[in-house]
Amino acid sequence: MPDATPVAGTTDGERATATTAGDLAPGLAAAAAGVAAATGQRAVVLIDGRSGTGKTTLGAQVSEQLGAQLVHLDDLYPGWDGLRAAADAVVTDVLGAPSGYRRWDWAADAPADWASVDPDLPILVEGCGALSRGSAPLASLRVWLEADDAVRWDRAIGRDGEVFAREWDRWAAQEQAFIAAEDPAALADVVLRT
Repeated sequence: MPDATPVAGTTDGERATATTAGDLAPGLAAAAAGVAAATGQRAVVLIDGRSGTGKTTLGAQVSEQLGAQLVHLDDLYPGWDGLRAAADAVVTDVLGAPSGYRRWDWAADAPADWASVDPDLPILVEGCGALSRGSAPLASLRVWLEADDAVRWDRAIGRDGEVFAREWDRWAAQEQAFIAAEDPAALADVVLRT
């Protein structure tokens, strides 16, 4: 697997500014498919970044272009303190055997059903914690998204409302700890500013 995959006019290590997910999705999907074809492996795309950077939107567009199964880490986090556990589950469960994950029931604040993932079909995993030292070698394409803090806040709270506003600092501390431990931006093939 190559160390870096240039996408949408970027060069290795270059940072691009995103316009819309729809503009970027075809190039990212083509890059992932190209690496998968060259290696004979299924396409695995990891999209990571802090809250409000646009991971869900970009992930939906890229997975549609790629024809990939889409896994949202929001479905895996075991509660507001579960970022690390979900990051570990990406490696051991989602991309490992038996290929799937335990959903989290946010309303009941408890584990829910098991969701199976087809280990032979392309997959895209999006969410903070998707791109770690453990998951990076398993991926065809690794993407890190960045945005200014004020922009992230507006997007995240606009989407999730007061519940997330109350948990923002708690979650941000986990994001910071994860970034300090894993340095996902350095693991990424593509870094996009949204």
